[in-house]
Amino acid sequence: MRSISLFVSGIVVGSLVQIAIAQNRDGGILGLNHVGIAVPDLDAAVEYYTETMGFPEAFRVVNDAGQTGLVYVQISRNTFVELQPVNDNRPPGLTHLGIEVEDMNAATGMFSGRGADVSDPRSGSTNAILANVTDLNGVRIELSEYPAGSLQRDAIDNWE
Repeated sequence: MRSISLFVSGIVVGSLVQIAIAQNRDGGILGLNHVGIAVPDLDAAVEYYTETMGFPEAFRVVNDAGQTGLVYVQISRNTFVELQPVNDNRPPGLTHLGIEVEDMNAATGMFSGRGADVSDPRSGSTNAILANVTDLNGVRIELSEYPAGSLQRDAIDNWE
């Protein structure tokens, strides 16, 4: 009886997820892609996620001064944790949710049309196209489009 309940629950949840995706199809929402976390010790955090958790480092962005600005560790083909060092404007903890979209203009237009607070798209340090939506509680949702040549697209395409 329990296995039947679990099976039926799985079908219901799967159906609801598919409905939610279909409702956002006009904006080309592909799914939750990453979670951003600000950490006080970037090296220790990378070691934890790669060694303890077993997630491989996908890539890192280093500035002109040789300082690491962010590190992506890859949980699955399309799922990452983005680690960034704490700074004066970025306290420790979760910084944002990242949603992958296939067409940034369509996605920002859809969310703007629904009344969301959406920033203008820009190119990020990884060559991704980015825009932010700020929800009613101030939570930042980063919309990300990964064209060919972006570090995220390269990591996704090279996943084994």
